[in-house]
Amino acid sequence: MKNFPDLPPIWLLLFMGVNWVAARFLPLRVDAPLLDVVSWGGIAIGLVLIAWSAVWFWLRKTTIEPHHTPQNLIVEGPYQLSRNPIYVGMAIILAAAVVGRGQVLCLILIPLFVMIINKRFIVPEEASLRAVFGAEAETYMQATRRWL
Repeated sequence: MKNFPDLPPIWLLLFMGVNWVAARFLPLRVDAPLLDVVSWGGIAIGLVLIAWSAVWFWLRKTTIEPHHTPQNLIVEGPYQLSRNPIYVGMAIILAAAVVGRGQVLCLILIPLFVMIINKRFIVPEEASLRAVFGAEAETYMQATRRWL
C-alpha cells in the first residue's frame, strides 16, 4: 500500500465496490422498489452534506486534505452538529448504497467503514487540531460529537 492514495473518498469507493460485487454474486439479496428510492435519497443527502461541509473549508481558507495541517478551526455550519460531517456524509452514502443493492451481508461494511475512518483519519486529525489550536480545539471537541 506504499503508493495507495490514502484518502477517505478512495476508502468509500473501495467499500462501495465490495458492496457492488457482493450484491451481484452472493445470496440473501432483497429486492424492493422502495429500497431504490431510499438509496437514492440517502445518496443525495450524503452528497449535500459533503458539499455543505466542503464549502466551509473554502470559506475559512483551510485545507480539506486530511493529512495536511489545518490553518483554521471550523466550528460553523454542519460542524456545529458533528466534528466530521464529511465522514458522516460518506457513511450515509455507503449505507444508502448497501440498502440500494439489497445485500443483507453488506450491512457489516458500514461499521467497518466507520472504524477505518476513525482510526486512519479522525484520530490523527483530532490530534492535529489539538496541536495547532490547543484549548480552543479541546473545547470544540468536548461540545460537539465526533459523528452524530
